[in-house]
Amino acid sequence: MESWGEVEQSGDSKEFIVSAQLHISAAAAVALRKPLNPRKKGDKRESVKQLIGNVDDKKLKEKSSWLSGSKGPSSRGQWRSATCKLSEQGDRCLLNIYVDESIMWCTAYIHLLNQTDIREASASLFFRKDCLSIHCAAGKRWAASSTLEEPIYLQFKSTDACNTWLALLRSYALPEIYGRWFFPAEGGSYRMWRQVDLTVIQGRNLGNNKPFEVLDEDGNDSASEPDPIDLDVYCEILLNKTSCARTTVKKGIGSPQWHEIFVLSDLPPFESLDIWVWREKKHFKPSVLGTVRIALNNFRRGEAVEGWFPVLQSGSIASDIQVGELRMKIRVDEEIILPYSAYHKLLKTFRARNFLDWMSDFETKLKLKTIGWQMMAISIANNTAIEQVQERAHREVDGSQSSHTTLFRGNTILTKIVELCMKYYGKAFLEASVGPIIRRLIAEKVAIEVDPMRTPKGAKEAEKGLELLIYWCQEFWKQIYSVREECPPEMRRLFCTIRELVEERFSSSGNSAIQAKHDLRWQGVSAFCFLRFIVPAILNPHLFHLYPGLPSPPVQRSLTLIAKVIQSLANLNHTVQKEEFMRGVKHFLAENSPAMVDYIVVVSTPVKDFRSGKMADWHERSNVINALKLRASSMPILYRESIPLLPHTLDVPRQLAIVTSAVIRHSQAYFTEDKPSAEDEELHEFCARCFEVEEQALQRVSQLAAQLSANQQRRHFSYPSTSSIFTQPSSPVPPSSPSSRRADRPATAPDAENSRTRLISESTNSLAVPPSSPSHPITFQSRNKLLHFKSSSTDSIGSRFAKDAPSSPSILVSTSSSVDIDDPKRKRGLLRGIWRR
Repeated sequence: MESWGEVEQSGDSKEFIVSAQLHISAAAAVALRKPLNPRKKGDKRESVKQLIGNVDDKKLKEKSSWLSGSKGPSSRGQWRSATCKLSEQGDRCLLNIYVDESIMWCTAYIHLLNQTDIREASASLFFRKDCLSIHCAAGKRWAASSTLEEPIYLQFKSTDACNTWLALLRSYALPEIYGRWFFPAEGGSYRMWRQVDLTVIQGRNLGNNKPFEVLDEDGNDSASEPDPIDLDVYCEILLNKTSCARTTVKKGIGSPQWHEIFVLSDLPPFESLDIWVWREKKHFKPSVLGTVRIALNNFRRGEAVEGWFPVLQSGSIASDIQVGELRMKIRVDEEIILPYSAYHKLLKTFRARNFLDWMSDFETKLKLKTIGWQMMAISIANNTAIEQVQERAHREVDGSQSSHTTLFRGNTILTKIVELCMKYYGKAFLEASVGPIIRRLIAEKVAIEVDPMRTPKGAKEAEKGLELLIYWCQEFWKQIYSVREECPPEMRRLFCTIRELVEERFSSSGNSAIQAKHDLRWQGVSAFCFLRFIVPAILNPHLFHLYPGLPSPPVQRSLTLIAKVIQSLANLNHTVQKEEFMRGVKHFLAENSPAMVDYIVVVSTPVKDFRSGKMADWHERSNVINALKLRASSMPILYRESIPLLPHTLDVPRQLAIVTSAVIRHSQAYFTEDKPSAEDEELHEFCARCFEVEEQALQRVSQLAAQLSANQQRRHFSYPSTSSIFTQPSSPVPPSSPSSRRADRPATAPDAENSRTRLISESTNSLAVPPSSPSHPITFQSRNKLLHFKSSSTDSIGSRFAKDAPSSPSILVSTSSSVDIDDPKRKRGLLRGIWRR
């Protein structure tokens, strides 16, 4: 099946078909109804090869790791061609997956899944992009093997196909919505969103066993510095006991350096975050060296925590043995998202100014620097982002005192936003420009050195290094130049504006020396395209998702030298080289300068959007988008708004909720002033609108809390044995049933079987404040006070507390008395606690 978006309709039913790659683990491969490879006569070992995966197939398709032949999770299994058929059958929606177009692999009941069960899979799992993971619990899928409970991993042919099917599948799944009884017209009171940003920085003393927290009388570590151990390690990140990301394998002596960033978004209610440290050994299976256990409920929302986390071997707390430490940075976000209409006044205030002006005020007056992407995303949804960046560029150049040598070289609001725009719009362009050549250089382990002081053989080896440097610079430049026509229209418009502004600014001056520099307009464009986009990607390919993890030091040195040469070429000044040993590339720079000018001319010349016409599957994709729009039009408001907007998969209410909570957290000191100055009135109005949104959210949360308190009191009167525990199962179950204490969805989320037929007629018993973990009952405290855990801020974060800490809910509500909705102090404190814990 060549097309990925074919639509077939018959009566009220719809079918959507897509070709994809399906990951099949080695254990699951035995469930196939026919052998993975046709058995050849006399091949006695074929069945064994089917279980462990054919080595030749792995070489043809993809290595398990871009760094080495890893034995980690990515090498367990294989990828097979599959056809996915999504069928809408009344209130039901089935996803049938066929392997090799004929073998039924599994069926997923999408209408029973939560939207958080369908999310993008981290590229680190298999070193493949454009992958979706579908997490199906028992009873929500049929598979060839009844024991098959692993997630379904699908890789699509393009990012557009992946995004479209993400939105399509989520449109049939159940969003996490609370309080439908209070707001039936809107489909509910609010919905939830969660995200974890995790950076695995480095490890130390990995493999050295010592008792956990051995301290002397002064509180210092009494153990001597352990001897380093030579081992190969990688980390696997598990959320709610499901693998969701992994680092690369690092070879070193006990102190590996990773600096790898993982963004886990659209998560279900938090339960646990575990980091398993695996050790690899030749001819042996990987073994778990130790585990870092993290209780996510202990982290304040919206604040990053960095520290050393102990790696412990499994066992009871009394026998825990520390086998090293991991330095990590963690940020936990959890937001209440109201209907879009609740943000109407805030959005009106936002649109009254250029979003870059808002960002400038936030940075200088509120010291808020983390919501640049959210502000830009709102403008992208309004189709005003590029125009507002252009308008800000005009003002900045006209009012700038910078000379032609320093223009656009500093870190201003404009340069930061242009960087964000290039990263957002230019992902595919950057991958085509330098992605393949970077991976080729790293795979060949190219080590270049041209400094005689760094080479053991002196000048002779440096001369060979210079020849190698010029060869690879030619390879990089040839690849960059060959894809110049693929520069996105949005980037071309920005570059065109910059070029025209530089021409106007410096050609009109009376300085004849400046007028003689005809390449100033090209240098203005290259200050963004190369200095802030292509060259940083060459220096740090892992930060731009071009390669997993840090390259080895010799290869990193090669990339650094190549980046220097490419930046010199972009500056169009081949006569200036700071290092003496770099003067050998002068001929390369002079020879390719005309081609660089041509490159800049092309990328700074606006063109019509060519992407739609060149996509072979554009017609099929349009059919899917139109069908999705038609389906969304009949949904309740919150259900409709939970579906990401195509083609950019934007969620505007979510971005507004993130901006609101961030502004509230950072506006405490700012609002201590009695009267705002005239120049601060606009910022005060914006903050006031944010607090109005807070009041609306508080009102909705208070309604749920009051009803929950009343329900709890009635339940306490009827069932004394369950006075401290209340959960509402998805279907009616007697209170004594074990499933009444453990539900796989929050109590106020839609019923899996009947949500399609009853969105309004819902009993009040299904109203509850969202718990932070659906597998743990909500515990109501005897005091009418919110409890919020604070994370440690010391250098080393003790895992003893993380292991024993209770899985506390996001909101703890007292049952001693119902919530007083009319008490303004209590109302304000309730929601602020949600945002600031």
